[in-house]
Amino acid sequence: MVTKTALQVWPIPAFDDNYIWCIHDGESALVVDPGDAGPVLDYLESQALTLTGILITHHHADHTGGILDLLAYVATDSLPVYGPAAEAIPGRTQALMEGDRVECAAPAIAFTVLEVPGHTLGHIAYFAAGNAPKLFCGDTLFASGCGRLFEGTPTQMSQSLAKFAALPPETAVYCTHEYTLSNIRFALAVEPNNADLIAWANTAQTLRQANQPTLPTSIGHELRVNPFMRSNQPDVIAAAIHASGAAALPSPAHVLAAIRAWKDRF
Repeated sequence: MVTKTALQVWPIPAFDDNYIWCIHDGESALVVDPGDAGPVLDYLESQALTLTGILITHHHADHTGGILDLLAYVATDSLPVYGPAAEAIPGRTQALMEGDRVECAAPAIAFTVLEVPGHTLGHIAYFAAGNAPKLFCGDTLFASGCGRLFEGTPTQMSQSLAKFAALPPETAVYCTHEYTLSNIRFALAVEPNNADLIAWANTAQTLRQANQPTLPTSIGHELRVNPFMRSNQPDVIAAAIHASGAAALPSPAHVLAAIRAWKDRF
């Protein structure tokens, strides 16, 4: 007999560096951004879990490619697929916008939807409040980095990251790629004297050498080590001015634009 447990969040590796997050209670499971159904099905079967819902943050194929295969596996018309209203999501049953609530009975968890454009125009994130708050942020925020601006603008990304910065500092951040070591290398170029970042570089390297994920991090941690979350800090502003050759960068969005362009060519 399967025993229901406290809520767990498990990273299912996919492709080269994706994580498909599985939120479960020992019986029922939600999956976040299943780009590939195969590893999800393997994990569900190995843990005797029943899939009860799918959460999607944005339309890119490495986040949506497994949806239809999962729906075929479950073989039910009642499995909810949540996704952004502003993007085309295969199999989506519930289109979500800023402020919408997602209430899940099994596993028992509730989310508030945040619209966080930048990486894509319709990108959303899922925030679960409570004693152990959780943020499923797709490709908007990474450990020590942020997503490329494929569709959105620096201003949009700056505003999206500001939404995250306003969340409780203990909020666990569940990003969807293991980009941490490369992001840290760039972050150290921006802030070579950041003691928190130097310590984090050592910790992250140790984790990866042991084949362990560097995630989740936390909002408080990212505010200490992530240059894209620190675009109002004097050292980051100075580095952005130097890298861009600008005479001045008058807002956090201007700073983010400069360091994102620098990261793109780093």
